[in-house]
Amino acid sequence: MKLPRRTFLHLAAGAAALPAVSRIARAQTYPTRPVRWLVGAAPGSSPDVVARLVGQRLAEQVGQPFVIENRPGAGSNIAAEAIVRAASDGYSLLFVTSANAINATLYEKLNFNFIRDIAPVAGIIRIPLVMVVNPSVPAKTVPEFIAYAKANPGKVTMASDGNGTVSHVAGELFKMMAGVDMLHVPYRSGPPALTDLIGGQVQVMFEPVPSAIEFIRAGKLRALAVTTAARLSGLPDIPIVGDFVPGYEATASFGLGAPQNTPMDVVGRLDKETNIAIADSKVVARFADLNGSPMPMTPTDYGKLIAAETEKWGKVVKATGIKPE
Repeated sequence: MKLPRRTFLHLAAGAAALPAVSRIARAQTYPTRPVRWLVGAAPGSSPDVVARLVGQRLAEQVGQPFVIENRPGAGSNIAAEAIVRAASDGYSLLFVTSANAINATLYEKLNFNFIRDIAPVAGIIRIPLVMVVNPSVPAKTVPEFIAYAKANPGKVTMASDGNGTVSHVAGELFKMMAGVDMLHVPYRSGPPALTDLIGGQVQVMFEPVPSAIEFIRAGKLRALAVTTAARLSGLPDIPIVGDFVPGYEATASFGLGAPQNTPMDVVGRLDKETNIAIADSKVVARFADLNGSPMPMTPTDYGKLIAAETEKWGKVVKATGIKPE
């Protein structure tokens, strides 16, 4: 049977519109079951705390649980690879951290390419670091510390949360830009490093503010500067490193990623809901307790940030020859 031209065109137009209608319907109904959110860090860590906070708010918004699953190990690569190999349906997500950007260069052989294989979904929070010293160090300012380090090349000990962590590369960036030679002492995590810093076994550290701030307030550690581009409300009297080392900046950024080829309508829904979640007054207040700031971003902008951090920290890793533990 031959269809009239008008009827044929009408049916053709309707058929062409079906994929768009299907995408809209999927975005409106997603998610219809619990969403798994992998965190490549241990329970109680900053990534875990933030993921659980935001995950709870997302669950309240969409009516489905966001199940936080901790997969620490290999500098968060275990969690990343699990999501790379997961179904691209929006039900398996990754809590992305600066470690993922660092690892792209730190590890010579990975079974995935993070930028290629993980779709950026949304930014969540940016957490500052602080340059802290044991009170016995005879330096009360960054210029005094640089002078002290230059007078004692290779003798000043710099602790970190471990080889290739953000606290390590932030310290290495400072060494490069300030022209100082310090002995790196890696630990397995922040708490034991801070314990030895307080005890005087090591002398300086670049540590995320949430972990160090109570020791600063108690006078157990001396804060010389924060690593952000502007001063922090939680440490208003502490200058920024960039005041003395022009151009220096280092922060830890957290966000949301999904397997590559996750439908764009699902990515868009997740981005929208995440931005709503991190604007919630209770979430903002909790972020402030961590001295972090919400980082709302489109998937495109978040992808640009990941690429920029990968390039920035890649240069530091290559220049200093950092190797994974």
